[in-house]
Formats: sequence, C-alpha cells, structure tokens
Amino acid sequence: MKKIACSAYIILLLILDNYSITAEETDVNSELEVIQTYEEDVTGNGLKEIIELKGVLFSPESNYYRDIIAVITSSENQVWEIPYMGGYNPTLKFLDLNHDKVNDIFFQSATGGSGGLYQYHLHTLIQNKLSEIPLPEQPFVKGKFLDDFQVEVTISPNMEPSIINVQDRRSDYIRLGIYSEDGKLTKNISAMVDPIAFLEPKFISKTKGYGLKSFQQVSGAYHADQLGTVESLWYFDRDKWILLQTKWMPSK
Repeated sequence: MKKIACSAYIILLLILDNYSITAEETDVNSELEVIQTYEEDVTGNGLKEIIELKGVLFSPESNYYRDIIAVITSSENQVWEIPYMGGYNPTLKFLDLNHDKVNDIFFQSATGGSGGLYQYHLHTLIQNKLSEIPLPEQPFVKGKFLDDFQVEVTISPNMEPSIINVQDRRSDYIRLGIYSEDGKLTKNISAMVDPIAFLEPKFISKTKGYGLKSFQQVSGAYHADQLGTVESLWYFDRDKWILLQTKWMPSK
C-alpha cells in the first residue's frame, strides 16, 4: 500500500507541476500587448506577412518590456514566433542584410544599463524556414596603458596602433595607483574594451545594398573614463561578416 500511495503522490505532483507551467504560459500570453504591427514580405513569396511585435510591461509605471516576442503570420495563416530578451523601446526593421533579395528581420532594444548597450537579433525567414544570423563581432580591439601617461589602442592587425595622451587625467590615474608621480606605470593594466554597443543598418551602394555599422567604446580605468569609439563597417557575404573598414574616433 505504501508503494501505491507513494506512486500516486508522485503522479499528482507531476500533474500539478505541469498545470503550473501551462498556467504560467497562459498568463504570460494573456498579458502580451501589441507594441507595433508591421506588414512586410519576409518569406519571399511576394505577399506581405503580418508581423506583430508584442511584449509585457514590467509594471504599469515602467516602460521596460519583458517577454518580448515577434509573431509572424502568413497569408495562409502559418505562424512563426521569435522570442527576444526584455528591453526598452523595442523595434523591428526589415532590410535585406544577407543579400538573398528577401528582407530580413532586424530587432533592437535598449538594455537600460549604464553602458548604454543595446541588444540586437537578426533573423531570416526564407522558404518558410526561420533561422538566426549571427551578428558581427570585433575581435581585434585592444588597449593598454604605457609609460608617460599614454594609452595604446589597437583596432586592426593591419593598422598602426593609436597612441592617446592622457596627461589631463594624470591626477586621477595616480590616485588610482596606475602611475607614479613621474609617469611610470606601477602595474600592467589594460584599457577597458566594451563589446559592440550599437549597430545600425548602413546603405553601401546600389549593387551591394545594406551592411551594418558598429560602435564599440574603449575606456581607461573605469567605464566613465571614455577614451574613444571604434567605428566599423560590416558586409555579410558567403555566410560571414566581412570587415570593410574600421576607424578610431577619440573622445572630445
């Protein structure tokens, strides 16, 4: 009898747990509100799909959305869903970034953090197959402190490093123990290199179409100690992002 009772108890727990998950999903779906509706051909069939960007506000007083999702409905009532992480001011743009002559789905929202970061996703829906395209990453950017209150920033293996004079920040760096009074490094320290913080579609030419421009911040001893920004132009070709050009823009 004890074994039967124990088995029945386990089955009851599984049923209740499954009910809890289903109820939670139903509750989230009922809270979703339409942020914006778009009409675009994203399947390449020549007909416009209805794309609804939906989300759940964190609270009535907040403009932060959680559980953001894009719901794509075809003219034949076929439905695809793309879940996104939460954020502020979520938007969708429709551009042919992979150059297959069909518009892709480019998502952007602000994270709201102190670094001014955004999150992005790029999806393609061709021949009824939904897939995500990885976004470009800039692996070359490095920065390090040098003697005499200088910082060396490298943005490409094929370019000479940029040398930034940080004499105007010497008192702060001495206080932080990075330099001695005579400008000698007291420890080996790297500059802070953020991941790509901002992406924007960039029209390149009539023959090439669109690429992406990225912005990546480099800071000194702490994030607010901004040294400059690396601006890079990317083009998607043969299933990978090609770096067309990059430049260093020092902070004013």
